[in-house]
Amino acid sequence: MNYYSLNQQAPNASFRDAVIKGLAPDKGLYFPESITALPKEFFENIEELSNTEIAFQAIKQFVSPEIPDNVLKTIIDETLSFEFPVVPLNDNISTLELFHGPTMAFKDVGARFMARCLGYFNRDNSNEVTVLVATSGDTGGAVANGFLGVKGVNVVILYPSGKVSDIQEKQLTTLGQNITALEVNGTFDDCQAMVKTAFLDSELTNHMQLTSANSINVARWLPQLFYFMFAYKQLHSKYDNIVFSVPSGNFGNVCAGMIAQQLGLPIKHFIASNNENNVVTRYLQTRLYSPQPSIQTISNAMDVGNPSNFIRIQEIYKNNFESLKDNLSSYSFSDDEAKEAMLEIYDEFNYVADPHGAVGYLGSKSYLKSNPNAHCVFLETAHPTKFLDVVESVIKEKQSLPSQIEAVMDKEKKSVKISLYEDLKRYLLK
Repeated sequence: MNYYSLNQQAPNASFRDAVIKGLAPDKGLYFPESITALPKEFFENIEELSNTEIAFQAIKQFVSPEIPDNVLKTIIDETLSFEFPVVPLNDNISTLELFHGPTMAFKDVGARFMARCLGYFNRDNSNEVTVLVATSGDTGGAVANGFLGVKGVNVVILYPSGKVSDIQEKQLTTLGQNITALEVNGTFDDCQAMVKTAFLDSELTNHMQLTSANSINVARWLPQLFYFMFAYKQLHSKYDNIVFSVPSGNFGNVCAGMIAQQLGLPIKHFIASNNENNVVTRYLQTRLYSPQPSIQTISNAMDVGNPSNFIRIQEIYKNNFESLKDNLSSYSFSDDEAKEAMLEIYDEFNYVADPHGAVGYLGSKSYLKSNPNAHCVFLETAHPTKFLDVVESVIKEKQSLPSQIEAVMDKEKKSVKISLYEDLKRYLLK
């Protein structure tokens, strides 16, 4: 499989080169040259397949021939070493729990898959690779854990000071070894802009090999299609009209779901559930795509004012607004609405949702008003105890910490504070 830049001003790249480069030389995101749908029988008999076999068949075309089948199966086995349960709330709404991995966030899948791909590509290379990543919350911890100790790879994580939860901060600042956290005086958009600028800075790129572990990287983005298939495996014998409500920030997750749909997954519709960072909600209402400075909310992983992956979504639909709108709805909700939803989910279903899942739940309810025969699956993207102060203040119940969270609570935070791109550049050159 080769990949082309969505800016159309760079040579095509193999999967290996796309992973190592992260971003194309013309600053464009890489996109697969072709997508071949899987046989209809694959989905009709999906419940007979293991998660590893489903993932292998789904991702194989995107990584061949650079990763041999036997290596790919090992990478997938190690990536998917936890469960992806669907929990029904009522006849119309279920939640897909994506927080059973080592950092208790959906990004564990992409981070672990990418780390293993990069480790394989770098196995005989004496040159080090620096993974540069911006995080609005969970990406940092997932990438730090996924790449910890990987030979020949250094990880530098940029995160906005004071704008991630205490537990999220602990997960990305306490591991040490080949992981460094840079605490940025700014927003996630500032962090993301610094990362993109670094990729285009020849003084850096002539000095070191940079790549990204944000969802702009194809190896971080594409594996997220797996769990849409895992949810379908659990639900398709019960429901015909399955719709996914995806809490959306940088839009890599819902975009991966759409790739699963391109592979033949019979999903009827997607919902992009936004907090007050609602550029896509407004776009679908007005046809005007107008990025804005991000707003800080209780669902901080979605605090993105200029979502990188939306250009990939537009590519899937060939920039046809009507085709996109036929397959994607979007709703926006305030913090107060999200808190009310968290309490409603707890009171009515005895289920504890995190603030991001609550936004996904609200998107489901909004869609069901005009589509009452649908079965909506909202993604519970992180364990609620990662947002302990918010969750406990809303449901008025003390929450016990899972072992994955407890393990980092008493560790010492270590970060390097920066404010400007030049600070990042000096650090990397040092």
